[in-house]
Amino acid sequence: MNPAGPTGADTPGPLQAGRVLPQRAAPAVVDGVAIDEAAVTRARLARLRAEMAARDLDAVVLLDPVNLRFATGTRNMQIFTARNPARYALVPVEGPVTVYEFHGAGHLAAAGPVVDRVCEATTVSYVAAGDHRDDKARAWARELAAAIREAVPEARRIGIEPVQHLAAEALAAEGFVLCDAQEPVERARARKTDAEIAMMKASLRVVEKGVHALRDAIRPGASENQVWAELHRSVIADDADYVETRLLNSGPRTNPWYQESSPRVIEANELVALDTDVVGPYGIYADFSRTFFSGPGKPSDEQRRLYRTAWEQIHHDVELVKAGRSSREIAEAAWPVPDEFWERRYFVLMHSVGLTGEYPYILHGRDMQDHGYDAVLEENMTLCVEAYIGGAQGGEGVKLEQQVRVTRDGYELLSAFPFEDELLSREV
Repeated sequence: MNPAGPTGADTPGPLQAGRVLPQRAAPAVVDGVAIDEAAVTRARLARLRAEMAARDLDAVVLLDPVNLRFATGTRNMQIFTARNPARYALVPVEGPVTVYEFHGAGHLAAAGPVVDRVCEATTVSYVAAGDHRDDKARAWARELAAAIREAVPEARRIGIEPVQHLAAEALAAEGFVLCDAQEPVERARARKTDAEIAMMKASLRVVEKGVHALRDAIRPGASENQVWAELHRSVIADDADYVETRLLNSGPRTNPWYQESSPRVIEANELVALDTDVVGPYGIYADFSRTFFSGPGKPSDEQRRLYRTAWEQIHHDVELVKAGRSSREIAEAAWPVPDEFWERRYFVLMHSVGLTGEYPYILHGRDMQDHGYDAVLEENMTLCVEAYIGGAQGGEGVKLEQQVRVTRDGYELLSAFPFEDELLSREV
């Protein structure tokens, strides 16, 4: 297959027949909550439309594959379409939802539970259109403008996600005021239903199984990539979508953070740190971090100190989670990162999580004035509480993270992977 191939006619028509529908499994049940994916998608679309109406948006054009899945319940080549505008959706505040699907893949979108119409996408990019980009952009805008006015005849304000600038300019030339679509989508994604929480728990259980397999593969002589591959093998076998990053590192590569998995061979008695970042079953993000010890000896006093410090941070900060609390309140009450670790602190205290990392971000108190913003935790938001401890002078570092649900009185812990007794100086 060549995903950069055909891009469709200028005025493709809707897919009316010949649909190939995927087999659907019976709804799963997690903690007594039935998971009906079609019902979840209908509820998500209703939330999005409510947020659109609150911002006087007549329609939104979605190109982010994660937001496409959220609003329409459809997916197709999510990594590829994250950088190639080869599929998109039009969601009017009322009226038919249209997915403009990649050439030859209309049957995938046609199975979407809220999709009323499927058209072939017009891809506006140099790779797909070459010197005909201007023509493609105008064709893209004409088709969307016609569909928007069919659904909302007096449409004026249109939310749009990042797209090739010629396409955006052409749509504006059709007489619309273009606005940022991210705000209503992120607000719609922020609060979860019970079914979405059940989906998140199912995703976490799959990823925790994968991290156990990864942990079992850690040994001196194994490479970081060999160990990291165990997570991929396990989660994909259990129907996860993909792993968004490759954050696993060992020994001196644990500090600073954000060093990606490599061919480096793990040595004896080193720390091995990871951040899962798995888009798991149901397209739900399972995002927790752990740090392990390679053995075969015992952790050093310094390794235990680093681990215990990170453990104290997330256990202090998770207790601040409660519906009604503001980001500034949390930042002011957060565990104070010691000066020796401040320079390489993790960039947020907490971030929301759903299909991926989401709104809001909650920053450290010392960062709030220049970089933070006001946000209030709401019941049934889901958050990841972060900690990274590593000194600016080098040495090893420790990454820990927990995933929680915001409740009226506090939080529900969602991530269940254990911490390392040996690194906490506990009796095993």
